[in-house]
This record gives sequence, C-alpha cells and structure tokens, in this order.
Amino acid sequence: MAWRRSSNWWNLTLIGKVGVFFLAIALVAVSAKESLEPQASSSQNYGKEVESNYLIRTEKSHTGGVLGYKHVWPGIRFGWKVVVGTLLGFFGAAFGSVGGVGGGGFYVPMLTLIIGFDQKSSTAISKCMITAGAVATVLYNLRLRHPTLELPLIDYDLALLFQPMLILGISIGVSLNVVLPEWLITILVIVVLLGTSIKSIFKGVDTWKKETKTKKALLDASKCLELQGRTDTPSGARNNPTETNQAKREVSVLENVYWKQLGIIATEWLIILGLQIAKSYVTICSAAYWSLDLLQIPVIVGVSSYQAIKLYQRQRVVASQGSKTGANWTIYKLVFHCATGIAAGIVAGLLGLGGGFIMGPLFLEMGIPPQVSSATATFIMTFSSSMSVVEYYLLKRFPIPYALYFAGVATVSAIIGQHVGEKVIKALGRASLIVFILAFTAFVSALSLGGVGIAHLVTKIQHKEYLGFENMCTHKS
Repeated sequence: MAWRRSSNWWNLTLIGKVGVFFLAIALVAVSAKESLEPQASSSQNYGKEVESNYLIRTEKSHTGGVLGYKHVWPGIRFGWKVVVGTLLGFFGAAFGSVGGVGGGGFYVPMLTLIIGFDQKSSTAISKCMITAGAVATVLYNLRLRHPTLELPLIDYDLALLFQPMLILGISIGVSLNVVLPEWLITILVIVVLLGTSIKSIFKGVDTWKKETKTKKALLDASKCLELQGRTDTPSGARNNPTETNQAKREVSVLENVYWKQLGIIATEWLIILGLQIAKSYVTICSAAYWSLDLLQIPVIVGVSSYQAIKLYQRQRVVASQGSKTGANWTIYKLVFHCATGIAAGIVAGLLGLGGGFIMGPLFLEMGIPPQVSSATATFIMTFSSSMSVVEYYLLKRFPIPYALYFAGVATVSAIIGQHVGEKVIKALGRASLIVFILAFTAFVSALSLGGVGIAHLVTKIQHKEYLGFENMCTHKS
C-alpha cells in the first residue's frame, strides 16, 4: 500500500510538472510570435509558387533548372491546428520512444498537412523532435538495467560497432536523396516501412509465444512448489518472465554507463560533425567538398574496425545477447553487420528517417531482448539525428520557437511513454509489446509518409514537372 501511495504521488507530481512545462513552452512560443509572423507572411506570399519535393529534396522546375529554396513558415497561433499537431506529436513521440524508432513518420505529415510547413522545414523540425525525444529516452534509460542480466539496459559495445557505420550510411543516403527521383523514394518508403512492420509483427508473435511458454513453465513450477509445501517462490517470477528471479544489485547512473565506449562514440561524433559543418562553407562538388566528405571514411571505419577487432579477439563481448561470453564474432559476421549498418544508414538518410526503423528489427534478429534493442537503437539514433539538427540550424531550415515547442512536446511525451511502457511491461510480463509498438509505428509511418509522397507526385504530374534523376552538383540548399 505504501508503494502504491508513493507511486500515485509520483504520478501526480509528474503530471503537475508536465503542465508547468507546457505552460512555459507556450509562453516562450507566444513571446516569439511577433518576430516570426512578418517572416511567415512574406513566405506565404510566394508559398503557392513553391513545389517542395519529398523530405530533404531540392526544388526544381520541369525543365530541370534550379530554383532557390524558399521556406513556408506559418505564424504561431494557438488554434485547432496547433492542438491537433501537439496531440499527434505527443502520441508519435510516446510510441516512437517505446519502440525505439523516433516517430518521424508521425511528425513530417503532421507538420506538413496540419501545421502548414513546407516539406524541408517539416523534415528539419521533425529531426528536432526526434533528437529531443531520443535524448529524453536515453537519459531515462541510463538508470535502468538489463531485464535478465547484471548489465546496463543500453548495450554500449553494440552501439560502438553500429553507430559509426550508421553515420556513414546516412551521409551516403542524404546524397542519394538529392539524386533519386521522388517517385522512387516514395516507393522505397512504402516498401521498407511495410516490410519492417510485417517482419516486426512476426517477430512479436514469436516473442509472445515464447513468453507464454515461459509463463506457463513458471506457473507449473510454482504449483509444484506449493504442493510440496514451499512458498519461497517470488510472486513476481510467476507472472513476469522478462526478469530474473534474483534481486538485482542497485547501481548508480555513473556506474551504469560504460564511459570508454561512450567517449569514443562522442569523439567520433564531434569529428564527423565538424567535417559536415565545414562542408556547408565550401562549394558543392568542389575539390574541398569531396576532400571533407572523404575524410569521414577513415574516422568512421577506424572506430568500427577498432570495435570489430576487439570483438573478434574476444576482448569485448556483446553480453546483452544472453551469454557471459557473448556471441562468437567471426570475420564474416562482423563484415556482414558492418555492411548492414551502412545499409541501414543509407535507407535512413535516403528516406529522412532516424535509423531506428532498421536498427531495431536487426537487433531483435541478433537475439537482443526487446528492451535492450529499443534502448540501444534510440541511443545510436541520438547521435545521427542531433548531427542533422546542427546542420539544419546552420542552414536556418526551421523557426526556433516552433522547434522549441514541438521539441518540448516530444521530450515530455518520450519520458511519459517510457515510464508508462516500463510499468505495463513489468505488470504484464510481456516485452513483446515493444516489438508490436515498433510494428505499429512502422505501419502508420508507411501510410502517412507514403500518402504524403503520393500526394506530392500527383501535384507534380498535374503541373507537368520533371520526375527524373537530378544532378547533385547543381542543387541549392
């Protein structure tokens, strides 16, 4: 009873803090209204003349000529659009944080169709929301432990292997996004996200069946012990197969972080970010541009190779797979997983996603528990999405008041989603719910992003615009 009272009090306190947070964000946004509206009104005058391509694409006429990028930023007015957008963003961030996929499939259509931003600005604000939600989720997960082992919930060794390759793939994917035609990207969006959703559903069903068998075995064991007159079986173990029967050792947040691996990832992130920022100050496709672009390869390959060698020599292990010695990392397996990380990044950069839609299912196939898979995918996604936010900020792709508001919504929603999800999973003993949430989010994203892409294609066809491949060296940001 005391625990329930403290839990209820904590929930009430959380709700109060959320309300205060929303009020503070609203005041900040309203105070910026006057400075934003003149910009928005001038943008809306020519907004009808601008046809924005899908996600991070350049605007070109049907003759193939290059048009300068012109944003469409609606003024901040707290009406039904902002209310609906806030609700959609809230639920998108909640599902995205639990599933480890970010929620970009909710954000971009909401910002484009409801709030009224152009496609590029919507993508930029979406990245701000993904980053805010991912940072909040990572901070929440720092204190949590592996569901069955004496390990942190975030697998830092797994992240160190995949995160650099994901960054490299995203860089390639963003370049391909400029070159490939919009119709091809729309098809890829639908195929990849629907494929991810279907694959995750099957994985979720398989995990559900295993959990059911485990729960039944625990129930049968507890009944046998009761018949023998023993009552020392923990009650939690009867209903929750996602946790061990032994009480876990309490550790501090500082002890729950692998600082060496985190330091390597952060250093690599800073170097790549510096190269990306430097690229924005040189002429595209110039010798300096390609030199800066190629310099990230030795950095990224060096970091992943360092971790791959450590895993091959068994000096480090991915212990979250359920064994103290970890999996047997052969050269073939290491090359395959590194190549998969690059492919996931290419898809993420090409489609404007955070990478969680690809990393999550991949980790599940590797035998990583759903809780660890979601937490690690979000941890990796934090670095890739935050890099995009910095680049978009330098390009002035989003209005800061709107970005702050929706980032605040994503932050609060991610924390609440993590807290509620953790309680539900513990109560039901069903970690497979995370896999089903991932599948649901991917399915909704396929419908929403695919629908927006098809709508843009129809508009371009009606205006007889160019639908072929583009020249990356002639586009303007």
